Amino acid sequence: MSFHEIRFPSAISFGSTGGIERRTEIVTLVNGFEERNTPWSQSRRRYDAGLGVRSLDDLSKVLAFYEARHGQLYGFRWKDWLDFKSCPPSAEIAPTDQVLVADGLADQFQLVRRYEDAAGSYIRTIRKPNQSSVRIAVDGTELIGGTEFSVDAETGVVTLNQVPGEGASVTAGFEFDVPVRFDSDTIDVNIRGFEAGEIPSIPIVEVRI
Repeated sequence: MSFHEIRFPSAISFGSTGGIERRTEIVTLVNGFEERNTPWSQSRRRYDAGLGVRSLDDLSKVLAFYEARHGQLYGFRWKDWLDFKSCPPSAEIAPTDQVLVADGLADQFQLVRRYEDAAGSYIRTIRKPNQSSVRIAVDGTELIGGTEFSVDAETGVVTLNQVPGEGASVTAGFEFDVPVRFDSDTIDVNIRGFEAGEIPSIPIVEVRI
């Protein structure tokens, strides 16, 4: 997939709107009961960057970024200010925030973010971590980045320099971006309308990689 490892301007994404999208198929039976199913195993995020554009300079930055991505052609990184850490937004990242998932090799683990309560859970694969923010621990003991582990910032795979013992708990704390693309091949802006308070629509959608 065509993807540029560059983040959309964070100051503009801070004022955006958006959130989680899921797809649920609901069939109402003749007796009034429902059957519910989903063809999606993963959720997806959608955003509109238009509300974050507060000046002509902001708009110029967005248009330049859009052109550099060739519209919908190339994906990019997006900071979701509501959900960009392995912990709540107001908390400090800790190396024990999330339990990692074995990646098929004894020394490799995929970064994940868990959403769970007493009734259910969802494990979200994290593909675009902010490399410098990643902290790793094995059985609660923090490892040294670059010496005892490495992180692939394009896939979210952590490689330990030493294979952990059988049954060891490998955990992580990190910041991450959402892989997205523009969701339109056109951006329409009326300058007079913009100066009068009209907000342009700049739709953005998460891509699965």
